[in-house]
Order: sequence, then structure tokens, then C-alpha cells
Amino acid sequence: MSRSTIKAWFLIHKWSSILCTAFLLMLCVTGLPLIFHDEIEALTEHDAAAAMQGMPSAQGGVPLDTLIAKAVAEGGGGVPLFVGFSHDNPILTVTTGPTPDAPEAQMRLFSYNRTTGASAGEIREEGVMHFLLKLHTDMFLGLPGMLFLGVMGGLFVLAIVSGVVLYVPFMRRLRFGTLRKTRSKRVRRLDTHNLLGVVTLGWALMVGVTGVINAFADPLTYSWREGQLKEMVAAHGGDQPVAPANYASVDAAMAAAQTALPGVSPQFIGFPGGGWSSGRHYAIFFQGDTPLTSHVLTPALVDAETAKLADTASMPAFTQALMLSKPLHFGNYGGIALKILWAILTLATIWVLWSGLQLWLGKGARGTDRAVDEIVHAGAGS
Repeated sequence: MSRSTIKAWFLIHKWSSILCTAFLLMLCVTGLPLIFHDEIEALTEHDAAAAMQGMPSAQGGVPLDTLIAKAVAEGGGGVPLFVGFSHDNPILTVTTGPTPDAPEAQMRLFSYNRTTGASAGEIREEGVMHFLLKLHTDMFLGLPGMLFLGVMGGLFVLAIVSGVVLYVPFMRRLRFGTLRKTRSKRVRRLDTHNLLGVVTLGWALMVGVTGVINAFADPLTYSWREGQLKEMVAAHGGDQPVAPANYASVDAAMAAAQTALPGVSPQFIGFPGGGWSSGRHYAIFFQGDTPLTSHVLTPALVDAETAKLADTASMPAFTQALMLSKPLHFGNYGGIALKILWAILTLATIWVLWSGLQLWLGKGARGTDRAVDEIVHAGAGS
């Protein structure tokens, strides 16, 4: 590789790293506790957990219509928007709002024990974990914040790729894992930066790519609604809204959908008029029972006035990629052991980012030429 090519790749690595480092450090620091989000919530919600003992909510119990009516009453009126199911406890959540198209700020979330029908109270999105999640996903800026962090994730991926390109000529005369402890502090820091960078390479690239995909969740969902969902709706009577007073039994709608999709379990129901359904249908989303298929959803559209099945269809590939990327991003596939590994790799990535920033700050006016010379001469510089 010629010196000019190495310099070009170095500048790509340098500026892609500089532009994203501060935001990547924030994402790593906030992402650490989010890896253990479920475990932290379980420790801080003993009373709610005790009230939820019993069978998983998706397996039956108190009729859905009864719990939905209870949630609407507890919310002081309005309409149901979503029903969510759990597969490891009998918790069931019902989201309500003043209108079918209510914004998130006007939604209220209620929790129930599906086995007994007992209310576990209203769930409020607040506290430290909610703050960290919002900061991690959109910096409290909504879609613009998500897209901005998606761009930062793209720069992170570019920094990784360019770092690998530079690592090959740099290590041509050094054994893998070499730490030159007798050299200057800057060289020792550079060797540690390179070693941890290559060790965490695959994981960091995966987390960076899945983070970029997650950042575009809203546009991808919108694309699905405007594409496949509209096609499904158009083929079954159009999108003539159904008034909430005319909603058919949700239990009957669920039975119709489960008959068409045996062997899968419901994850959530989107009511008519919301972002995950049409104006006329219940959208019931089903998931598989394995660690992988549990994150791939299959929607069933059921007429909200007649409770008759309208259509079922697999989600498009780009939407499935989004669904699979979210748990992979936080290590939610293999239990606590995988989460611990994710945490260790996150700490290593924090060190890679921090040491890279220190190397850049300590290079001085001739930093670029000095770094390129060292790569060209395979680490001969001090």
C-alpha cells in the first residue's frame, strides 16, 4: 500500500473517529445499564413482580375485553390503543388514549394480572432507566435525534473499517498482540488501542450496524405502513374507519387470528387508527417461541367491526432486520451470560474510544504525517 493511500485511509479514520467519539462515548456509557434493563427493573419492582405470579398472559385467563374495559375506565375514558403480552409471566398491558390517533404524550399504560384480573396499577415512563433509554435512543430530540445518532453510528462503522485497513500494514513487522512496553507512553497507548480495537472488531461492527438500523426504526415502520399495510387494507374493504363504539370483541378477533396462525403467540395488538394498524382493523402481531423467532413478527389483520380475519402476511425483510437488530444490539438473545459479555466488550470499546481521543490530542501539529510515517515503517517510530 502506497504512502498516499495510507494517508487517505488515515484521514478517513481520523475524522470519522473525531466526529463520532463524543457521541459514541455517551452511547456506551448509557448503553451499559440498558444491557441489564430487565434485571434492574426486576430488582426495583418487587411488589409488581409478586402480583404477577402465574401463567404467561398469552396463554389465556381473564377475557381481554374485560381487562381492556377496566383500563379504559381507570384512564377516565378514551379508547384502547394497544394491548401487550408477556411470555414469561401473566402480565398484560393496555395502552389507552383520548383518541385512536393520540400522540405518545397523551397515552397511558395500565398493567394487569391476566390470571386473576388484578390491577398492578398504571405504569409511568419515568426514572433513571427511562432517562437513559431516551438519551441513548434520541437524546430527547425525537426523530431528528434518532437520525443524528444513526449518522454517528455510520461514522463509527467507517472508523472501524478504516482502522482495520490501517492495522494490516502497521502490524506487518509485529506479532499479533504485541505491546511495546519499553517504548514511549504514546506508543504503549497506541498498541493497547490497536489490540483492543481488533479484539472487539466483530462485536463493535455488529453493534454499530444494528445501532444504525435501530436509528431508522420510525422511517422503516412508516415505509411498512405506507407499503405492505396499505396493500393489505386495500385488498380487504379499504380503510373506512370504525368508531370505537362499534369495535367487535377483541377475544373473538384473537381467536380468528390464532386459527389462521397456529403455533405462534401474540406479542401485541394495535387498535384501529394507530400507527401499527389501519382505521378499520385490529392488527394482531404474533411471534415465534425460539430466541430468534420470538423477535420476528407476523401480523394478522382482523376486521374491527365483524371480528373476521382479513389477511395475514410476513413482514418485509427490512422490517424483520429491524426487529432482529434491537435485541442483538443489547445482547438479549442468550440470557445473563451474554449480557455480561456485552458489558465487558462495551467497557473495552470505551477504552478504545478514549485512548484514540488521547492519541489524537497528543500528536501535535505534525500528527498526521507522524502517524502515517509510523504506519509506513511498520511501527519503527517512537
